[in-house]
Amino acid sequence: MAGRTVRVQGFPAELPPDRAADKLTIHFLRSRNGGGDIANVRVLPGSLPCALITFEAPEVAQRILKVKNHVLAIGKTQYPLEVTPHASELSPNEVLRGR
Repeated sequence: MAGRTVRVQGFPAELPPDRAADKLTIHFLRSRNGGGDIANVRVLPGSLPCALITFEAPEVAQRILKVKNHVLAIGKTQYPLEVTPHASELSPNEVLRGR
C-alpha cells in the first residue's frame, strides 16, 4: 500500500464513521478533485478523527496530494481537509495523538 495511501483530517468528529467513509469516497473519486479509483477507506474515529484512503494507483494519491484545497461539503457546511502522505506504519505517537 506504500505510495497509494493518504491520510485525511478535518472532517467532523460527530459524523458516524460509515457516513464519513461514504462522504470521503465520493469526494476522492471525483476527477475534479484529482481523484480516481479507491481500493479502501478506513476511518479512525476519535476526538480528531482521520481517514486512511488507499487508491488503486499511486499516481492518483500523488495527484490528490498536489491539490491544495480539498473541501468536504456536508449540507451547507464546508470542511477544509488536511491531506498528507501516509507512512506505511504508524509510530506510537501518531496512534495516540487523536485521543
